[in-house]
Amino acid sequence: MGKVSPWSRRYPAPAKLNLFLHVVGRRPDGYHLLQTAFRLIDLCDWLRFTLREDREVRLSRAIPGVPAEENLVVRAARLLQAEGDARAGVEIDLEKNIPIGGGLGGGSSDCATTLAVLNRLWELDLPQEKLAGLALALGADVPFFLFGRNAFGEGIGERLAALDLPQAWYVVLVPPVVVPTRTIFASPELTRNSKTIKISGFSAGFGRNDLEPVVCRRHAEVAAHLGWLRQFGDARMSGSGACVFVEFAAEREARSVHSKMPAEMRGFVVQGLDRQPLTALLENE
Repeated sequence: MGKVSPWSRRYPAPAKLNLFLHVVGRRPDGYHLLQTAFRLIDLCDWLRFTLREDREVRLSRAIPGVPAEENLVVRAARLLQAEGDARAGVEIDLEKNIPIGGGLGGGSSDCATTLAVLNRLWELDLPQEKLAGLALALGADVPFFLFGRNAFGEGIGERLAALDLPQAWYVVLVPPVVVPTRTIFASPELTRNSKTIKISGFSAGFGRNDLEPVVCRRHAEVAAHLGWLRQFGDARMSGSGACVFVEFAAEREARSVHSKMPAEMRGFVVQGLDRQPLTALLENE
């Protein structure tokens, strides 16, 4: 296994922000074609894996509002177990810190961490391309979290190219609503004809989130949080919401804005990451 890592029994699943998100079309099967910039941030869920001699896959504690059978972590483990013909099972302890239903990719990231770690712990040695295929079967954002770096995403989010981004800090606000992704994408007022760009056309401050007007019309809380943040910069929604964010070059600026946050609002300050911390961890084990 190599040198012992401080995370050898505890594995990170980082959140992401969509710095922009354009809907550029729709496939015949109903999936939307997107262009987006994925940014890793240092807010993480944490997972621990205890191998079992039987083939059972279970969570050690329930996640409120998410039945165990529907949890992406359980689904990922069972899919990998079947594809890799794993003889063992696993008990997974999932510590949730990323808001559920906030557009920060928590469930997808948990799923990717489960695939990557169990591929190692179950000694399956499935190649990266195989894992990426399993990831896409579980959700459009899951391949990004296996990719290892910030990325320019196309297709339904699975076509990824590495993206170098400047150091940045973010104030992220969490409106008290859960936005149903499918409902937003199915909305008749959603525009689906943004012009495509090449990766070279992306720079800080580019674009917008095409889902944002639809979400704001349906959820006044998201509009209100965006309105407050826009006093301080080009605030945007991440993914299909509900979380909204604004970027700063320096931690001091971000902390200053966070300190002004009204008492009824919930939010936090995070730093942008260059690499997926799980990838670096597994490379060193």
